[in-house]
Amino acid sequence: MSLFKGQPFEWIVAMRFLSEGKVQTSFIIGGISIGVAVIIFMSALLSGLQSNFVKRVLTGQAHIQILPPKEVARALQDIEKNTLEGATMQAPLQRIKSIDQWQSVAHDVMNFDEVVSVSPAATGAALVTRGNATQAVSITGMVPEIYYNIIPLPEKIVQGNAFVTHEDIVIGTELADNMGLTIGDKIRLSAANGANITLTVRGIFDLGNKGANTRNAYVSLRTAQSILGMIGAASVLDVTVKDVYEAEIVARKIAQLTHLDVESWIKTNEQFFIAVGAQTTANSAIRFFVALSVGFGIASVLVVSVVQRSSNIGILRAMGVTRGQILRVFLLQGGVLGFAGAWVGALMGGMALMAWEHFEKNPDGSVMFTLSFEPRMFVMAIVLATLTGLLAAVAPALRAARLDPVVAIRG
Repeated sequence: MSLFKGQPFEWIVAMRFLSEGKVQTSFIIGGISIGVAVIIFMSALLSGLQSNFVKRVLTGQAHIQILPPKEVARALQDIEKNTLEGATMQAPLQRIKSIDQWQSVAHDVMNFDEVVSVSPAATGAALVTRGNATQAVSITGMVPEIYYNIIPLPEKIVQGNAFVTHEDIVIGTELADNMGLTIGDKIRLSAANGANITLTVRGIFDLGNKGANTRNAYVSLRTAQSILGMIGAASVLDVTVKDVYEAEIVARKIAQLTHLDVESWIKTNEQFFIAVGAQTTANSAIRFFVALSVGFGIASVLVVSVVQRSSNIGILRAMGVTRGQILRVFLLQGGVLGFAGAWVGALMGGMALMAWEHFEKNPDGSVMFTLSFEPRMFVMAIVLATLTGLLAAVAPALRAARLDPVVAIRG
């Protein structure tokens, strides 16, 4: 008893009961630890996986794109009869269009608190020619100093650099291999309107996607405007926001303000979010059932403890211990079991995450994806396990408090 000297009566009794059933206590703490470790590991794994997916999706895509409205066909109307003509409707051919007064639009969008940067770009199709080899590409003309704040292309450069002038072009690895190009080589870029220009390969990038490395090419905004016949114009405004998951909400606000076509990365990657939602639901279900199993484990151990210690409880009640004190004894046991198991489980979960990062590697030896070691996640797991322990102890504690002293002593 000297170990608990000066402690409240309920704490002394609770610790004595736990120490006397060392095997039961060890097993239940072990079970709680495994449950908490699973919750932490699964939460960090899912969070890291989702962050990795988002990073890969946004590698070559802006959070929000502002586009000119599409052309639509309207039926002819007979003014005299006030009726629509019965002609067959056909969608018009979509040509390269620019955003009217894009500088004013960009200024208005930058006034949004959620917006970080806005980058104008001129985009269109062109043909790359070198000798007898040709390849159709999608060119993006941009201002490097602004555009690379949105699309981190310099991080994907494998040769040369990405900071183009009006005489340079940056291409993908697949396009470079197909046409035998390297840094410093000359290529001819031709547009459908007959314009063409000779450019120097300044950089070669790898976006991690064969299709993107084949069809994408980047030039300066001035060069794209010249070859596409869009002098001084921009066909798209790329926008980056503070919170990528709020992109759709911001996109709707911009659409209301500008009356232009505004698309967020969330809308254009709808299938991705369906998959992420399914993962989140599955992870929540796992955590719920793990917590439920932990709660039943604590409750079963404490119920057994009540049965085993019925005579002890009867004696304590006969000595004047109140029902409230007996209740608190078993609630304390549940809380201590949950808290102790949570700390051990948090340590186990952290070690499992470090082991994952150490052993799970990409073929090139790099880390598969970065896991999240957020202190908040560990704190929440510990709090959850402790509360689960307390809640699981309620039923056994009530049963112990309701024991009749005489009946309990007689056994």
